Amino acid sequence: MTNWPAMSITQAHALLTAPGQPLEMETLVIRGLPTRTWKNAPPSLRAVFQQGRTHGDKVFLVHEDERVTFEAFARATLRLAAQLVADGVRKGDRVAVVMRNLPEWPVAFYAASITGAIVTPLNAWWTGPELEYGLSDSGAKVLIADNERMGRLEPHLPGLTGLTRIYEARSTEDALGDPRTVRLESIIGAPDSWGSLADRDYPDVEIGPEDDATIFYTSGTTGKPKGALGTHRNITSNIMASACSVARSYLRRGEQPPVPDPAAPQKATLLSVPFFHATGCHAVMNPSLWAGAKLVLMRKWDAMAAMALIERERVTSCGGVPTIAWQILEHPERGRFDLSSLETVSYGGAPSAPELVRQIAKQFKAHPGNGWGMTETSATFTHHMAEDYEHRPDSCGPPVPVCDLEVRDPDGKVLPPGTVGELYGFGPNVVKGYWNKPEATAATFIDGWVRTGDLARIDEEGFCFIVDRAKDMLIRGGENIYCVEVEAALYEHPAVMDAALVGRPHHQLGEEPVAFVTLKPGTSASEDELRAWVAARLAAFKVPVAVHFEAEPLVRNANGKILKTELKKLLAG
Repeated sequence: MTNWPAMSITQAHALLTAPGQPLEMETLVIRGLPTRTWKNAPPSLRAVFQQGRTHGDKVFLVHEDERVTFEAFARATLRLAAQLVADGVRKGDRVAVVMRNLPEWPVAFYAASITGAIVTPLNAWWTGPELEYGLSDSGAKVLIADNERMGRLEPHLPGLTGLTRIYEARSTEDALGDPRTVRLESIIGAPDSWGSLADRDYPDVEIGPEDDATIFYTSGTTGKPKGALGTHRNITSNIMASACSVARSYLRRGEQPPVPDPAAPQKATLLSVPFFHATGCHAVMNPSLWAGAKLVLMRKWDAMAAMALIERERVTSCGGVPTIAWQILEHPERGRFDLSSLETVSYGGAPSAPELVRQIAKQFKAHPGNGWGMTETSATFTHHMAEDYEHRPDSCGPPVPVCDLEVRDPDGKVLPPGTVGELYGFGPNVVKGYWNKPEATAATFIDGWVRTGDLARIDEEGFCFIVDRAKDMLIRGGENIYCVEVEAALYEHPAVMDAALVGRPHHQLGEEPVAFVTLKPGTSASEDELRAWVAARLAAFKVPVAVHFEAEPLVRNANGKILKTELKKLLAG
């Protein structure tokens, strides 16, 4: 495209957010601070739910052979909400949701939301003791869990005296011996029957934008996980953020964003991240419900099954982490499937090779996308897609218009463009703080700004480049090594699918860099070859002293971030 970009980011955002536009902004005082907000964002999750119901008989959720329409979802949600109220759930009570991606998950989430409760999704990968911690720390009154999680929790239930009711989904036997436990199916039935449930009134409760809505626990890479307390405004800001990014791409290429057409084919997302993570919930589930898009759920990632689902369900968006995109692109059976419905392939949680960005555009004829956010920013803070991403494949994009980013030095001084420092963020999506942890809140949230712990630089046009996690940066003999920089060099090698750099203790240098790599199927590369590859691109002190090859993709947490703590254990072993 010879005349790209047709306008600057600032010009595009000014047009999109002007008075009278759907993405208009206004400034409100929130918790004592003037804050730009989306004027037309839904005021609460209840409003999102009500809008979702207007999509009627369109399919909302697909899980294996189960298909749930928006109306069926609404009826099951209202039925469960009525039961929660009958169980004594009141505004501000915590309702915990602990299950894998099932149709029951969004039902539980929204049933609790519309009662005014604070929904507390817990990590379905956690062990029994970890789940016990989350339930105890949050002070959950009600637990809604699937049978697998109930199996892990059973030994811990006697100590969780604050729980007054437990609902077990997908139970294969009678409810557990705990008298507080009932089968969820006894209240709402199986997903295929939700459409026949009687309609119910909404719970009689006022819910406003600044009311507490959710507690999402951080990854907990050090110490105990902390519960990020989010408001309804924090969460619903994502709905406008995703729409803005798409519209901005049209303006940047010199086109007018299309007017939404109710008769257009339904959008569909293949969901490969968990609902219990901020990305899966805030950035995917809620915008999909609002816009009438279909969510296709997978029990476990499998490239062949994913391609079959993309073809069958005419999926328009997929992704999750870069490895997933590579596995589809490189799959020897890809030609058997019609993947032409794909419009975007987006991911986050890990750096990606510029070659992946190019191949998505070339092979899929789809727009590549990524972004940056964290639990504390209720998911999306920056967003990057289409030509912008192709031109800056090492960036996570500019902040969405209602958000501000700054790079600061250790004393809190704001640094000029192009300078590396710690990233701070401010906006209507930044959570109130950590649940019942005032000291941690004071250390992380400073005058409304969230201190991210990421090292980054911001260019003249506002594009953000994450350099590393502050705590992941290596110092070798006094020289700083940004892991992301070395990983990016490894990703440029045509055989590398997954890469991570960690520090290994060294008695003289303090630590030295060691790489872990997974190669693409059917390719080969030696340790010497990869070390020479990095040496040709970066300073000698940044070259990994060793490269360890792993047969499977590198181990990740639920939000797609490579678990470097686990890789360090391999070195120690």
